[in-house]
Amino acid sequence: AFFAATIEELEKELRPAVEQAIADHGIHPDKILVNVGNPKMTSNDDLREFNRLDTVDSEKQFILLVNKGREGWNCRSLFGVGLFRQPKSKIFVLQATMRCLRSIGETQQTGLVFLSEDNREILQEELKQNFRCSISDMEGSGSQGEEIRVHILKNKTIKLRRVRHQYTLKEKAIATGINLELDEALKPENLEKYQLTRISQTGLDLKDAVASNKQTEDVTAIREKREFTELTLISEIARYLNKPCLWLEPILSTTIEGLDQILEAVNAHNELLHDWIIPRLFKEFYDIEDYKRDEEYEVELIKLNKDGYRITSKPDKTVKHDSPMVTKDDLEKSFHLDTYCFDSVPEQKYFWQLLRDNKIQEVYFTGMLTHGQSEFFIQYIDPDSHTIRSYYPDFLYQKDDGTYVIVEVKADYMIDDPTIQAKKEFAQQMAMASGMTYEMIPSSTI
Repeated sequence: AFFAATIEELEKELRPAVEQAIADHGIHPDKILVNVGNPKMTSNDDLREFNRLDTVDSEKQFILLVNKGREGWNCRSLFGVGLFRQPKSKIFVLQATMRCLRSIGETQQTGLVFLSEDNREILQEELKQNFRCSISDMEGSGSQGEEIRVHILKNKTIKLRRVRHQYTLKEKAIATGINLELDEALKPENLEKYQLTRISQTGLDLKDAVASNKQTEDVTAIREKREFTELTLISEIARYLNKPCLWLEPILSTTIEGLDQILEAVNAHNELLHDWIIPRLFKEFYDIEDYKRDEEYEVELIKLNKDGYRITSKPDKTVKHDSPMVTKDDLEKSFHLDTYCFDSVPEQKYFWQLLRDNKIQEVYFTGMLTHGQSEFFIQYIDPDSHTIRSYYPDFLYQKDDGTYVIVEVKADYMIDDPTIQAKKEFAQQMAMASGMTYEMIPSSTI
């Protein structure tokens, strides 16, 4: 994806440069897709291609954009970003860069970011203010270790409980004069979550968390906002509720608020459509019956493989079972594998803390095998793709009272990430059903 500052710049400078560059490599210009929000340059066919970039049928490889990389665009097949010129908004540099740095699977991938010196300086400052990290931290975060073959020392199984839900949907008789309670939705306290605030501060000391020169700026205006008409509003609601537009229109018109007021509220705050209006209409149209069943099952922490498993790890983050630091008691208490390969120094420190804790009977590092080598994983719904995915926690330990604790160690700036929060939510549900405890620990506290 190449981001130009203006449409004119894209048409006169960027596009010819990209076309010439790919021609030098024998690539057809059909691989280029332009999306600038201008119907003269971006047709409906182009928009359809843009929305299907993540499908196997898409043949587009080079996306030329103007103001399209902001919050909300999640192209999971995007592996490279280039900012052609410095944009007006500094936060846009950070947003566009992050488009190709999303987690798209359990296997680590590499994202490529191409910046001018001016944009690089802007990104450095934005990373410092928003994530307390630098470009060098990001560049050094990839896996650069050596290949290690890990073998099984002892099989370990635990019992978990799975909670199965079955939902039955029943249609209700539709009443006229539905009250969507928009007055409640439009209260300032309910609109706060849609406000985008940028906080800048200097002089931050991570140890005592004292900041000076703190500035707060409302940057809600940079959100891309869709302008609905009555026709497109009804169409969008009908699409989600799987109802005919002509059937839905009179129902919306006869609500307490009326179609005009609904349209005004949605155009002011697009988020209200999916967060407030559609859920309330759904409850008016359907009843849901929930049938729940608990079942106990046994899982293996490691699936048997006599040849072992190949892992890439850095030597300073690797602990072997025959290391001089490992005692006989340590082997009895841990090491279902002959080698533990940690992702970070805090994980490694935490492992030694658990191992030396007399109130803990057993402790296992479970976060290193993430490609089906273990049955100990938690399924969750990814908030970006809305698909079911598997999550492998970092640690499992048993206290002296026999209860288990599941632990995830995460960098402080990642904890509020929506995907991380989704993992936490589903892990807590599974842990509670199995009589366990789940903890997510910020790495700075270890």
